[in-house]
Order: sequence, then structure tokens, then C-alpha cells
Amino acid sequence: MRHRKAGTKLQRNPSSRRALLRGLTTSVILEDRVITTVTKAKAVKPVVEKMITLGKRDTLHSRRQAASYLQTPDAVKRLFDTLAPRFAERKGGYTRVVRLGPRKGDGAEMALIEILGAELKKRAEERRKRREERMKQQQEEETVTEDSKTSETGSPVASS
Repeated sequence: MRHRKAGTKLQRNPSSRRALLRGLTTSVILEDRVITTVTKAKAVKPVVEKMITLGKRDTLHSRRQAASYLQTPDAVKRLFDTLAPRFAERKGGYTRVVRLGPRKGDGAEMALIEILGAELKKRAEERRKRREERMKQQQEEETVTEDSKTSETGSPVASS
């Protein structure tokens, strides 16, 4: 009987499973979103949520607990400085798992695990980058046309 045996084995021994979950948790906290298999996403979701709950406490003990689990100091810093304040008023449910369809190579069902609020920030950043690129291209085109006018007329101001 499997009573009170929570979690999936992910076809790994305990040390490999723990390393996998630690790595995925660190990646989700650093990147806000990670594409992985559905099973791994479901397995890492409660771990990420527990880390964010630790971050909301913001005591020395909780920082040390998070640092002992997460793999990089950057992840600990991001957890306590940006993610925990974002969810200060929220009781739980900090992550979302979105199914993406089968992987091309082996047909494994893929999923995107993301921290809520990441999609808005990412879209805003993408829009800002595109706008900056458009503005830069327009400025370059204007300088090219001005340069061509000055080379044709010989003077910077073409007046008739």
C-alpha cells in the first residue's frame, strides 16, 4: 500500500531525484519560467511554492534553509528580494503549469512551469525591446537620408 507516500520517483534514485528537483527549482526562481516534462513540472511545483513561502518569512533561519536547498546565491537573493515581496499578500498558488504538447524527439508531454506575474513582465520587456529597436532603425534611416541629401547638394541645408 502507498498510503502517505507523496511525490513521484521520476525513475531516479533518491539522490538524483533530489538533485533534479533542486536544479529545476533554482532555474524556475532565476528564470521565472522553465520548459520541462509535465511530470517534472508537477513534481517541482510544490517545492517552488514552499521556497516562495520561505521567502515571505524573511528571517535568518528561512534564508539559511533556502540557501541550503537552492544551488546559487543569486537564486536566494532573487527569492527574497523580488519574488517574496511580489506575493506578500497572496496565500498560495504562486506557480502555473501550462501543457505545451508532445516533444518532437520522443513524444514526451512537455509543459511550461512559470511563476505568476512573469508573463506580464516578460511581455512588457519584449515590447520595450521591440520599440527601442524600431526607434533605433528609424533614427538610422533618418541619418542615412540626411547624409545622402548633404552629399547630393554639397551643403547641409538644401534650400531652393
